[in-house]
Amino acid sequence: MYNLFDDEDDIFQGSPRSKFMDIVYAANRDLVQNELERLMERMAVMEMLLQEQYGEDRIDSVIHEATFSRADEVADMTKNLYIISVGNVLSRNE
Repeated sequence: MYNLFDDEDDIFQGSPRSKFMDIVYAANRDLVQNELERLMERMAVMEMLLQEQYGEDRIDSVIHEATFSRADEVADMTKNLYIISVGNVLSRNE
């Protein structure tokens, strides 16, 4: 089966992850820093929401369970987040 996101098969010469890494290392440092700060802030909010719903002691187990029970969805969301982050950095780089 053809997978657009596999490095060796991608017509764009790389996966969303590899393109993200290329951008992180090559783009304007301030733009990358802003994007990483945005991601950390979002992650902090998500951690706080999980903590409120499940308690601090269960966050890791909830994440671990979701990682395995929804592996395909997690992989798709991860790819989408790489694409969004690359777009955010590149759109500000112009």
